[in-house]
Amino acid sequence: MGVTNLSAVLKELSTIPIIEEKKVEDFSGKSLAFDAFNVLYQFLATIRDSRGMSLTDSEGRTTSHLIGLLTRNSQLLSKGLKPVFVFDGKSHELKRSTIERRSEIKEKAEKEYKEALKMGDMERAKSLGQRISRLDSNMIDDSKKLLDLMGIPVIQAPGEGEAQAAQIASEGTVYAVASQDYDSLLFGGPILVRNLNISGRRTLPSGHVRMIYPQEIHLDKMQKGLGFTREQLIDLGILMGTDFNPDGFRGVGAKTAFKFLKKHGDFLTIRKNEKKVSSVPFDNYEEIRDIFLHPNVKKGVTFSFGEYDVEGILHFLVEERGFNADRYKNLLRSTAESIETMNKQTSLDDFFG
Repeated sequence: MGVTNLSAVLKELSTIPIIEEKKVEDFSGKSLAFDAFNVLYQFLATIRDSRGMSLTDSEGRTTSHLIGLLTRNSQLLSKGLKPVFVFDGKSHELKRSTIERRSEIKEKAEKEYKEALKMGDMERAKSLGQRISRLDSNMIDDSKKLLDLMGIPVIQAPGEGEAQAAQIASEGTVYAVASQDYDSLLFGGPILVRNLNISGRRTLPSGHVRMIYPQEIHLDKMQKGLGFTREQLIDLGILMGTDFNPDGFRGVGAKTAFKFLKKHGDFLTIRKNEKKVSSVPFDNYEEIRDIFLHPNVKKGVTFSFGEYDVEGILHFLVEERGFNADRYKNLLRSTAESIETMNKQTSLDDFFG
């Protein structure tokens, strides 16, 4: 979920352009820390059959996430990107209500999904199917194994994955955090890259096709454009709603939260002077603020990139997960060749540089 409606603030209320459109190729040679759960849920939601069900192997094990990891990361690696995947650790206690709410939404969607199937409404079933994705420990283990075989480093965060990704980005270990959510900016990540896993041609429900491009957002430019400190950006997020207070404050949307902060300067002063905020029971402000300012992360994390193991990938996916070898051999071969060519070019550049 992340911070609610922050994109509206960036697009409509900033004094300078903050969101910069990019091409995937612009990140060639750069390391990017991907929020693993964010990516996996994207694949689970979008890679489904005509009935809206996740793809599975002969034993009923979900494979949608593996297909997404293989195909999209192979494309990114072929273009010279260096993905690093950061997995969530233990969620903060305050995130429980968000997790419970998501579970309730999924349970409701599952019920409606079964009803849609019974009625033969395949279009509605497919739409509902995207809302009932679940990620279990076996799927996470499979994801880590495939990433390792692809030579992609895996980092296990002690807490929030985006917080850990922001930490290694702030230390300069990676160029940016790659995620659809904006939380990494509030965690202090200097650069956020969005849409890397969904860039390209996309067909809208209306049938129209539009291009989706990667977006790059810099924290310092965001602060300048909105005229806020990082602490004020956190207050802005709390007013609109975060994973740690998902309801936010009723009647306080992006524009109202922005106006309140411009007028009063900080959350506590807003709470003293604005009824929309003061009338709502809320005792977790300092704790939520501290989660963003002092997150549970490891410092000084190091990692190395491995080899793109074509034979190992094929063995795992074909022999253990029932993939069709012919369908992916060309992808694996071309990716390995692209990586080899780029490595040779890099060696030559280093030699003659």
